[in-house]
Amino acid sequence: MKAVLLISHGSRFPETEQEVKGFVERLKKQSNIPIIEYAFLEIAHPSIPEGMDICVKKGASEVTVLLNFLNAGKHVDEDIPRIVEEASRKYAGVTFAITPPIGKHHGIVQLFLDMIENSGQ
Repeated sequence: MKAVLLISHGSRFPETEQEVKGFVERLKKQSNIPIIEYAFLEIAHPSIPEGMDICVKKGASEVTVLLNFLNAGKHVDEDIPRIVEEASRKYAGVTFAITPPIGKHHGIVQLFLDMIENSGQ
């Protein structure tokens, strides 16, 4: 069974977790993916390992780690792949994949142009 685990950095601001939760709820409503969860790299909970545990406990056999990060960097290139590798060893029968950061998506320029165009409204 397919699962998506949206990964965000984490923040001490409670509004951040609420925004991520709301985004995940919108993803759930607009997709046919049976399991969509969220987790945070640091500060907030659930942590990435906890999020992966949740996905597997719900029956995931493949987990797509959806990066809510704009660009490459230490977290994207080192920290998160290390955590995913640890999960791969823990759950040998589960396949894990990591998406590229948002900034590499072909639609990012149009998204930013839309944001600029609507910034004065």
